[in-house]
Amino acid sequence: MKISSLDVDLILDWKRRLVFWSGAISVGLAAILFAIACEWANDVFHKLLAISPYLPLLITPISLALIVHITRKYFSGAQGSGIPQVIASLDPKESSKVREQVLSLRVTMGKIMLTILGLMSGTSVGREGPTVQIGASIMHKLGSLARFPKHDLDKGLILAGAAAGVAAAFNTPLAGIVFAIEEMSRSFEEHNSSTILMTVIIAGIVSLALLGNYSYFGHTSESMDFGKEWYVVIVCGIVGGTLGGAFSRALIEVNKGLAGSMGTWIRANPVRFAAVCGLLLALIGLASGNNTYGSGYNEAKSLLVGNAALPDNYGLLKMAATVISYISGIPGGIMAPTLSAGAGFGANIASFVTSVPVAATVILGMVAYFAGVTQAPITAFVIVMEMIDNHEMVLPLMATAFIAKACSRLVCPTPIFHTMSENFIGKK
Repeated sequence: MKISSLDVDLILDWKRRLVFWSGAISVGLAAILFAIACEWANDVFHKLLAISPYLPLLITPISLALIVHITRKYFSGAQGSGIPQVIASLDPKESSKVREQVLSLRVTMGKIMLTILGLMSGTSVGREGPTVQIGASIMHKLGSLARFPKHDLDKGLILAGAAAGVAAAFNTPLAGIVFAIEEMSRSFEEHNSSTILMTVIIAGIVSLALLGNYSYFGHTSESMDFGKEWYVVIVCGIVGGTLGGAFSRALIEVNKGLAGSMGTWIRANPVRFAAVCGLLLALIGLASGNNTYGSGYNEAKSLLVGNAALPDNYGLLKMAATVISYISGIPGGIMAPTLSAGAGFGANIASFVTSVPVAATVILGMVAYFAGVTQAPITAFVIVMEMIDNHEMVLPLMATAFIAKACSRLVCPTPIFHTMSENFIGKK
């Protein structure tokens, strides 16, 4: 029986659909399993803290030195958030070279294992950035097996995997789509739109089926009257945006390489530098009453519900812990720690602004600092809005995010993830 060219095209089309759906489901499953493993790692570390709060002084430096050694020797490309690597893989000039490294399954597995080990060691990192790299890797690998068109393989599937990673990690499907458009590609191409939408939807269905319909930080019903209470929007936007810009500027400068004898020593002794960072993290943890370890999810949620017993300088300490964790060279993201530090800054502002509900100010602090760090205001307010399940705060969140971005750019003229991706390409 002779098969016509039309039949061949039909079979190939269905093969691609099957692989595409399988990839989207795989991203959802991977994000869920990764989240469970990260929670387990965090629990293990807190059990160690229960034995003695001084154990991190020994465990954290040794662990960070080991993680950096393994990363540099076996999993080059797994360090850091993962978002700059995925952005670098989308570069049309460099992508063929970079993609083989950062989107390989070997690097993906290293990213997963080493991020879990980092959380087990008390680092201030999140799983959301790594999930972006994991999602992009899965979709790209399966796309190459199904012989997808070059345009889809080079960009569409990578964007779709990254968006699905954010959507599944935070259970925020709309934010996943916006993130892919605003942050990952910095443009919207209609050719990629259906790929991104379908991947996010399928990954979201997997998360919904296994974890149920939940909001990342639960539900808050706080709202703000337009007019007299809106001055807090300006305050949060300025403070959060400025601090977020300072955070990004610090990471960018260290990532480029410090000048002088200090920079020379760091480049020559990356493992020893990681150990020093581990010791600093342990000291910050002690100063914070053991509250700066991990992603900061529990601390942020406790600030939102109003039952937190955190030090007044929690926001600054969490910010410092996240900077040190990132510059140490270990794999791990900054999204969740950024939201947590922002919640701390919001709580500080709330202590001076008594006429506005505390939870509302904490929420504005979160979106302001997140927008200041990423300089992606649309992603910032959409992701926070979905995480708190509160559409009453849309306009204040939106205004705060855009004010924060403007203030951030005064301190840090270029967006952190795109600048990091350029540095990553330059070092290859």
